[in-house]
Amino acid sequence: MDRYARQIVLPQVGPAGQARLATARVLVVGAGGLGCPVLHYLAAAGVGQITVADGDTVDLGNLHRQLLYAVDDVGAGKAGTAARRLREQGFEARVEAVAAHLGPHNARALVSSHDVVVDCTDDLFTRYLINDACVQDGKPFVHGSLHRFSGQVAVFNHGNGPTYRCAFPREPGAGEVPDCADAGVLGVLPGVVGTLQAAEVLKLLLGIGGLLNDGILLVDLLTHRHQRLGLQRDPAQVARAQARDIEREGRAATACSAGEEAIELEAGDLLERMARGEPWQTVDVRGPEETPQLAGLTMHRIPLHELEARAGELDRERPVLLYCASGVRSRTAANILLRLGFRTVRSLRGGVRAWPVADHRPLQPERSRS
Repeated sequence: MDRYARQIVLPQVGPAGQARLATARVLVVGAGGLGCPVLHYLAAAGVGQITVADGDTVDLGNLHRQLLYAVDDVGAGKAGTAARRLREQGFEARVEAVAAHLGPHNARALVSSHDVVVDCTDDLFTRYLINDACVQDGKPFVHGSLHRFSGQVAVFNHGNGPTYRCAFPREPGAGEVPDCADAGVLGVLPGVVGTLQAAEVLKLLLGIGGLLNDGILLVDLLTHRHQRLGLQRDPAQVARAQARDIEREGRAATACSAGEEAIELEAGDLLERMARGEPWQTVDVRGPEETPQLAGLTMHRIPLHELEARAGELDRERPVLLYCASGVRSRTAANILLRLGFRTVRSLRGGVRAWPVADHRPLQPERSRS
């Protein structure tokens, strides 16, 4: 027990509390800026079983805030790399990597087999899915999010406390809320917020302390102001989460092969297919002011929030390649087109940043199909 001696000496922990940590099972959704400190501190604290779910790969632009990774890890899967790195550091935790994004096809199975879920994503669809799966399984989850210099932390669905839907009842439309790739984030901010998330997880597992289960803690690194916004459980929003048919969504996604792993395409693969004469139509789902464009491609610009209304501008008989700055918005766009009945849709993995050459000349949009 020497490893945890400084922790065990705390009367709120003790040997019994350390034993509880050793038998705990925690699911961490996302191995990025928030997931890295959460994973590191939970493993170091002696949590017995940790599952990390993330379908992304390490990018050079991740390294200023995702401290589990190194330059040599660029291109490798985040979940597997994070699990390996924790094992290399000699932690006693059993770390399982799920190299896939949490989706309707696996959410219930993953949530139901763990005691606590940690939301370390930057995807709104996934946050609502985590909430609804946790409500249906009666599991608490620790939420964290980031925006430039500020972040927020909360414990949702614990006891009779509020859920994520109680705090945010209206689901934003596609593209309404920018992710870190588009809005930016100070590198130390995920470390601060992720550490607070890890603290809430440990308090949940140990049954100690004043949990953030009755509101949201707002943290601003520019002003060092901390605010706590109170929330109450809304029975209507709880019922909405309980009524969601996640299994049906999962079956539908599997049937049409709409999982994110199936719809992403590497830049090299796209270039090879186009060289063979495949008639790809490329769609830029960024805002009208965003640059650069992709050198060598004739693009059609349809911002993400307009895509559903303007889908008729695209030829359903030709394959569609969607891209954005980092690949996040284009995955959302791909699922929109699949839902609308398009047959072959792909999202450019890594977005513009993964393209071999960026073209900073004025944009030359493709003509709309008449």
